[in-house]
Formats: sequence, structure tokens, C-alpha cells
Amino acid sequence: MPVRGIRGATTATANTAEAITEATEELLRELVQLNDLDPAEIAFAYFTTTPDLNAEFPALAARRLGWLEVPLLCGHDMNVQQPNPRGVAMCVRILLLYNTPRPQATMRFAYMRGAEAIKADLDYMRGSLKP
Repeated sequence: MPVRGIRGATTATANTAEAITEATEELLRELVQLNDLDPAEIAFAYFTTTPDLNAEFPALAARRLGWLEVPLLCGHDMNVQQPNPRGVAMCVRILLLYNTPRPQATMRFAYMRGAEAIKADLDYMRGSLKP
């Protein structure tokens, strides 16, 4: 079965365990709803945070949602020099790899709570490449 990538990002309101897990859980619920995901078919979830978030692992939110068999990994985003128009403070990102026969083009991403700036360059490139 093919594996598809699903991206998402959100921001936490503070560098606390509660704020990080609450924002991450909200993002995961949105991705599940948008893509009609079955957690049993999630092959892998990779979470990153900006360096200003280190009070908790965002993967804990997935465990609390019952993703007990999904391999999870956390890391930090690159610390790109500022100013960076795609830089978003206190940001949690996720890349899900999902087993599905559906085409990649049908996968829906979610950028919440101001994290939309992350994909501004992609949106621009997609718009400029259309015939």
C-alpha cells in the first residue's frame, strides 16, 4: 500500500506542558478529521518544535489520543537566522506518514493559530506555476 505524507503546524500559547499538548492535540484532531484517518494506518509521526518550546514532548498528545502503536519521534526545527518570513515562534510541526491507496493530492494539511506563514512560499510557488 502506498504511504502518503500529511503536514501540519500550530502554535502553543506558552512554553508549558499543558499549552504544548493542548495545541498538538487540537492539530492532530483536525488532521484526523480532515483526512478521515484511521490511527491503525499511521505509519509514523514526526513532531518538531521551535527551540522556544521545550517543556514537553508534543508526542504525548498523540499518546493521550490513543496512538499507542504509532511510532513517534520529536525533534527541534532548524534555528534559521532571523528575520525569516516563514519563521513562526512557539511552533509545533508534524509530518504524518499514512498508509492509504488515496493519492497524495487528496491529503489535506492543517496550519493553525498563525502557523500559516510556514507555507507562504509554497502557496506562492503553486500559484505562480499554474498554467
